[in-house]
Amino acid sequence: MGQVNRQTVRDLRRGNRSTLLRQLFFQGPVSRQELGALTGLSSGSVSNVVGELLADGLVEDAGSVDSDGGRPRTLLRVAPGSGHLIGVDVGETHVRVELFDLALTELARWEHPLTPGRYEIGPIVEHILTGLEAVVAKAGVAPEAVVGVGVGVPGIVEQGPEVLVHGQTTGWDAVPLERLLRAGTELPLFIDNGATAQGQAEMWFGAGRGADTAVIALIGSGVGAAIVAGGAPYRGATSSAGEWGHTVVQVGGRTCRCGAVGCLEAYIGAQSVLDRYGRPARGDRDRDRDGDRDGDGDRDGDGDRDGGADQQAALTALVRAAESETRAREVLEETAVYLGAGIADLINLFNPERIVLGGWAGLLLGGRVLPRIRAATAAYALRRPFAQTDIGLAQLGPDAVALGAATLPLAHFLATGAAR
Repeated sequence: MGQVNRQTVRDLRRGNRSTLLRQLFFQGPVSRQELGALTGLSSGSVSNVVGELLADGLVEDAGSVDSDGGRPRTLLRVAPGSGHLIGVDVGETHVRVELFDLALTELARWEHPLTPGRYEIGPIVEHILTGLEAVVAKAGVAPEAVVGVGVGVPGIVEQGPEVLVHGQTTGWDAVPLERLLRAGTELPLFIDNGATAQGQAEMWFGAGRGADTAVIALIGSGVGAAIVAGGAPYRGATSSAGEWGHTVVQVGGRTCRCGAVGCLEAYIGAQSVLDRYGRPARGDRDRDRDGDRDGDGDRDGDGDRDGGADQQAALTALVRAAESETRAREVLEETAVYLGAGIADLINLFNPERIVLGGWAGLLLGGRVLPRIRAATAAYALRRPFAQTDIGLAQLGPDAVALGAATLPLAHFLATGAAR
């Protein structure tokens, strides 16, 4: 019985630490009195836990404010330098590693380009490990000061006794990424789908902040979504929820890089938009079942034969050309309609408060035709849920996967009360 009581007391203390740390992180700087009001904890509990956090160096003074008729109240915040976070973006054309302090200020960055069409797991693991060593050394951070490493990857991340990554468009089949990385680093690892990680960052710090139910829709070469229900990511039975790009918008339509036909990604993904702009419509269904229309071997899940920079430049040029060129304007109009239909499906299925459109291509398209996207959504969505949904653009920029990945260890840090 005594052991159970000790366990209960320890769990209660950890829960209180977690509750206060979360409030200090998201609401700080705040006073002890404000912490009591925010958390519902007694003044004695707040004082005791804050004392522990100060002694551990996790919390620091952040100035003071005058109080009504009394002495000034000291403000508290999470100490930015008390820990460090690393975010890894395994992207379509690069592996990027960024190191942050606890205020998510970037302190160091390392990047290695990937050859389009080359997603061999061995070299990618080596790039990640090299990047981890590089950013830790560049920032002058002791490895033990790193709270954890978040890794955002394409594909489905199966969270179980062993973390496995399934990437139908990248050729990854049950890749034991955590085990492969563990052979080269002792840093704590947290692996998740890149869209889910970026969606968490947008919910915490960007356009999703304050919403309880939202969908962060991300468009680049590929198309994905982070679904948030009850303030937490919705993953589905086997962590594959959010593959929005592979919902069907046209039966018997264009062949997607996943091998199926008629996927939304085959109409609004960046390369698909460029393909429709540069090739006659009659060629839409000439692509082989492996997703390689013209035999150039592009099966990397990138959809980008010329490299990410060229693809972004080409889509930017298309958007600009739409101001004066009929064909470009028609392609953007068609893309807005397909995108609106896809967003309408999200609204009808999930009834979110917000739809946040992001990703580099999503921001580029949204910046040009957002009113048309909203109009197309209205045409396909049920009227009542559409009227209750705000559709807007992401705020953290076109390339926030590494930042999102860093929120994975941060979430663990806050949930456990900074237990290492």
